Amino acid sequence: MHLDERLQALADFVPEGCRAADIGTDHGYLAAALIQQGKAAFVVAGDKNRGPYEAAIRTVKEQALMENQIAVRLGDGLAVLQPGEVDTVCIAGMGGVLIASILEAQPEVTAALGTLVLQPMNGAAELREWLYDNAWHISDENLVIADGRIYEVIKAEKGSRKKPGPLDLLVGPKLWQKKPPLLRNHIEALLFQQRRIINGMEKSDRAKGDKRFARVKRLVRSLEGRLKW
Repeated sequence: MHLDERLQALADFVPEGCRAADIGTDHGYLAAALIQQGKAAFVVAGDKNRGPYEAAIRTVKEQALMENQIAVRLGDGLAVLQPGEVDTVCIAGMGGVLIASILEAQPEVTAALGTLVLQPMNGAAELREWLYDNAWHISDENLVIADGRIYEVIKAEKGSRKKPGPLDLLVGPKLWQKKPPLLRNHIEALLFQQRRIINGMEKSDRAKGDKRFARVKRLVRSLEGRLKW
């Protein structure tokens, strides 16, 4: 099973020999690859929509994988899992706020996990903050490009650590530490987003008087400073 750069980046963060779940599995490609690459001993591939669920079943059959290797399940989020059934969960292709809500919805399942591999489409700062606020910490991060878009991939592990500041939560604490090749592009994209927020707020005197306006302006200056490393 060949994965694109985005899904392979998730697979690379999955601990070897784990029992994993791919939530929102779509076609089951990541789940199948985790078995084939020897990363996971067992994978639950879950999706709440019947179309992707059936597509994942087809993928498992086409790849000649066994039922004791992959279990494809129809259900919403972590509801497809029993507490302790897996130790690693992958969630990709959703907003960061939605990913956090999925983890919150089944606290007994989430509490039994040791590793999260997450790829938020947006709201990465909010997701990072949720992780630190809920006794997780970011152990690694990566940036990859697929179909002309940069994706953030986050590996989080159980255990409380000091929460990074707002700028590092936005950029990614490990990304800033590692400075991967795509970091400059990533920061430029974040700058574009924050400048667009400022432009919108500048059209309203009320918005310009709000504390958030000053906070976003400080964030823009900080991001501009980080481009000078």
